[in-house]
Amino acid sequence: MCANTEGPGAELSRGRTERRLVSVLGQQIRVDVRWGTGVPLVLCNGIGASLEVFDPLVAQLDPETTVVRIDVPGTGGSPNSPLPYGFPYLATVLGRLLRKIGFSGQVDILGFSWGGALAQQFAFQHPRRCRTMILVATGTGILMVPGDPRALLKMLTPRRFLDHEYAARIAAGIYGGSARDDPRVVRQLLDRQLMAGSRVGYLHQLLAGSVWTSLPALPLIRQPTLIIAGADDPIIPLANPRIMRRLLPHAAVHLHPGGHVDLITNAAELAPVIERFRRQSRW
Repeated sequence: MCANTEGPGAELSRGRTERRLVSVLGQQIRVDVRWGTGVPLVLCNGIGASLEVFDPLVAQLDPETTVVRIDVPGTGGSPNSPLPYGFPYLATVLGRLLRKIGFSGQVDILGFSWGGALAQQFAFQHPRRCRTMILVATGTGILMVPGDPRALLKMLTPRRFLDHEYAARIAAGIYGGSARDDPRVVRQLLDRQLMAGSRVGYLHQLLAGSVWTSLPALPLIRQPTLIIAGADDPIIPLANPRIMRRLLPHAAVHLHPGGHVDLITNAAELAPVIERFRRQSRW
């Protein structure tokens, strides 16, 4: 079934959720598809996070929207990659995975935090397959305005994913926004993870981010782009979305008063922003 074409049996599939392991380029990738209509929305998660963390956002999106989520190697239900990888390779894996599960047409891609790098790389490598790009709480990789050093140091280990009480204690300083008002929202968010990622998987994600930047490629990314940024994000200072808006040819910024994880903890307000952008971007 093509991504944006309804074929026989589409009515039977609509609303159905499918979760399975898919083998792509030597990787076993856990994928979750909520079948719907129109151009699929592909969600790329933050470092160390499994696809269940997106549950609050998916629940607030249009129920007719087809949503695809994955666990990158070493997170959630995806086994470790045998070797470290880079974002160009991971974007190739994502492109082939989408074809393998039946989406050969255009998709909209949303990248959250670390997943924003994957979204940018996918849009650059697959310009005809990527209709629009949505970047949330993310930057341009190693060449970006750095966040609060205290927050960044805490992100060097996956401890917060393994010890959710610890995650709640550091939530205000690392995530800002809604986590300052009620740190328990972060513990509840991480409790959604059915499986914690491995230390090797987390290291591979850190390594991928340590050698990547999108700065030279941004002027070549022609897709309509929405950048969602929080005014109280200790990890991604506001200078970064402003730089990205200037370099991307067709970009707009939606600024909200929250922090790094408000896409999830405040999904009721941000999901309509995403859906409105996708509707306005229809060609």
